[in-house]
Amino acid sequence: MNTVVPGGDEPDSGPEESPAEATVLRMLLGAQLRRLREAVGIPAEKAGYEIRASRSKISRMETGRVGLKVRDVEDLLTLYGVLDEQQRAKIITLARRSREPEWWAKYNDILPDWFETYLGLESAAASIRSFEMQFVPGLFQTEDYARTIIRADHPEEDDTEITRRVELRMARQAILKRPVNPPALEVALRESVLRCPVGGTEIMAAQLDRLAGAAGLPNVSMRVVPFSAGFHLGMLTGGFTLLRFPLNGSGTETEPDTVYSDSFTGAIYLDKPGELARYSRAFAEIWETSLDEDSSRAFIGRAAEALRDG
Repeated sequence: MNTVVPGGDEPDSGPEESPAEATVLRMLLGAQLRRLREAVGIPAEKAGYEIRASRSKISRMETGRVGLKVRDVEDLLTLYGVLDEQQRAKIITLARRSREPEWWAKYNDILPDWFETYLGLESAAASIRSFEMQFVPGLFQTEDYARTIIRADHPEEDDTEITRRVELRMARQAILKRPVNPPALEVALRESVLRCPVGGTEIMAAQLDRLAGAAGLPNVSMRVVPFSAGFHLGMLTGGFTLLRFPLNGSGTETEPDTVYSDSFTGAIYLDKPGELARYSRAFAEIWETSLDEDSSRAFIGRAAEALRDG
């Protein structure tokens, strides 16, 4: 991929329903179709031929990575021998709902292309490994913390637009407790993230409380890399995120792992094997040099207390 795209900071805003709904529906639909296909022993190549698609596209469909046309779903159901009208109607209704615009579509006017790409990857990821050196990751930010950063990045915008961007960032966080296949997160934070009082001591203390609470989620592992850890590869890489996607029915990857790294004016996406190997090695070293999960949670708690004690 090796794509560099221009942009600014990620904006944000919230939908009326769960932000992850479209992705979840595609996952549910894909899982149903995979089970139906495997139940009758039809290979993915034959299913792809039926709807004029490749085997790899069938795999991406079955893991919810891409959407399905209603007509293609109808053809696949016929191929799989699903003739019961009630069962067909339920699956076709699910297909129609899964094709509704992604939750972030209504914010396209403030959403740069480079970050829209990331939202799609984040929604489809099975696991997310992230290293941050400066800021709390967007998935764990409080509204006040996010507002401070967004306002600094967009000083020309009025309160209404700033609020929309904050809402988008908050809406992303629904993925953490998504009812279907929430991603597994491994998050490493350099101590500097905890020590910089973004928005002032009160806002930062509340942010650290939020971090400590998020660290207790069953699908989240969070570690702190203390200053005492000394030099490690993360000081060369800077902050980055590694995304891994679900496997298909045969146990092979549906999409290559992707490295995402943003900057003040855009973002870069990497998926070449050599690049992935280097970033994976870097993350493994960062993880090993960090405090364990329990010690990290206690460390975050002490940092919050220190802010409040002034």
